[in-house]
Amino acid sequence: MNDPRETLALVDRYESWMDGTCLTLSENDEILRFIPGKHLNYTEKHTYYKTVNIYKFSRHFSSTFYVPFLEAYSKALGNNEYYEQVLRTITMLEHPHIKAKRLTGETWYEIDDIQDLDIAESLFGENDETSLEKLQERYGGYWRYPKLLDFCYLVNPYFPPQQLIEEMKANFTTLLTQYPSGMKVNSLLAAKNFNVSPDQIVIGNGAAELIKSLMSILRGKTGFIRPTFEEYPNRYGSEESIDFIPDNEDFSYSAQNLIDYFTGKGIAHLVVVNPDNPSGNYIGKQDLLRLVEWAGTEHIQLVIDESFVDFADEADSTLIQKDLLSDNPHLFVMKSISKSYGIPGIRLGILTSGNQEVISHLKKDVSIWNINSFGEFYMQIAERYTGDYQESLIHIRAERTRFLKELQGIQDIRVIPSQANYVMVEILTDRSARALTRSLLIRHNIFVKDLSGKIPGRQLLRLAVRNTEDNNRLIEGLRKELR
Repeated sequence: MNDPRETLALVDRYESWMDGTCLTLSENDEILRFIPGKHLNYTEKHTYYKTVNIYKFSRHFSSTFYVPFLEAYSKALGNNEYYEQVLRTITMLEHPHIKAKRLTGETWYEIDDIQDLDIAESLFGENDETSLEKLQERYGGYWRYPKLLDFCYLVNPYFPPQQLIEEMKANFTTLLTQYPSGMKVNSLLAAKNFNVSPDQIVIGNGAAELIKSLMSILRGKTGFIRPTFEEYPNRYGSEESIDFIPDNEDFSYSAQNLIDYFTGKGIAHLVVVNPDNPSGNYIGKQDLLRLVEWAGTEHIQLVIDESFVDFADEADSTLIQKDLLSDNPHLFVMKSISKSYGIPGIRLGILTSGNQEVISHLKKDVSIWNINSFGEFYMQIAERYTGDYQESLIHIRAERTRFLKELQGIQDIRVIPSQANYVMVEILTDRSARALTRSLLIRHNIFVKDLSGKIPGRQLLRLAVRNTEDNNRLIEGLRKELR
């Protein structure tokens, strides 16, 4: 209303969640084209603006242009038309008298259906706490929030390379319209990628599918380390769970700590996430092999989740090795391809073991078409990008070192050492982790993981390691909130 221009259409930069009429604009806010949703050319989307469907019309514009054109359009084509079509016609005049007013970060959402309503409720909650809760309940899909910077979910920010993306784009139509192969073929692809035998590996729709399937067949007492990735203990009965909680403020532990604690506890299985989530604690490979040997001697099935192991500084840290698996059939190694390789939207994970009976059972337990064509094609071409992947790991390790150093320079937080693509920090003021999480979201559009529910009594956050630009934005936000 305060804009001196008399006739305006409110617009915002086009984002992937939007639909409906779009515009193209000149540098001085003249409307060049009204483009109906069904005529959008998505290769040009970077030039589009979306109508917010809020307008300001002057008396002159209404009486001279809009109402006469509206009446003529209605008489010719009927009333079942979008009113933007009338504005589209007016903009074709030599002097249309209407210009665009661009939003500059203001929050808005158009509600057409129940999904839109759900998202709008998270953007415009009754209070800041409600907005945070609504966002946390989504467990992903944050591409619908294009201004949100996600430090909660953990993916490789330096992979895949653009060439891989372009190769997948070039095959998009085929992958969209063709059935994927079944489990047998996808096991061959996964085995080739990780240099194991097909009967040693099962591919999953993300590691989460395999975790559910594996945990459902375990019987007897199972050892867990707390805090850890909750998907494992959540899939198992608490009465059969035995927890090891490290007795130090960093939640650090070694293989010997686990051997000392679980020896004599009568466990049938032990689950170890390495590096652990959320602590980032890492057990080196040689130390971990001692744990494998101990578990074999004690007749314990050992599940090692190495979804984040590639980010560790140690070279050759993986336990996914054909001979090692064959020699230790009590060993199961889980890996989330989504996290390590930065492709969470494709949903890929693997479980490897020398226990061919269990692997065969899991292949029958999951759906024969549990992997879509995009995931299959990714595995088909991934080997060509091994060099790019190794370079991405060098980048993220260097950025992690820089990021942790910057975080350590913030007076009111304590940084806990990490070998993963995330770091746990403790707040040293009377500010709660929940309150800081809320402030970062509402004031800075940054979403971090609040660990209050997972680790009661401690004020801890888990922060993903993203690229330098994103990490600097988080550091700036933390400094403003903690000063």
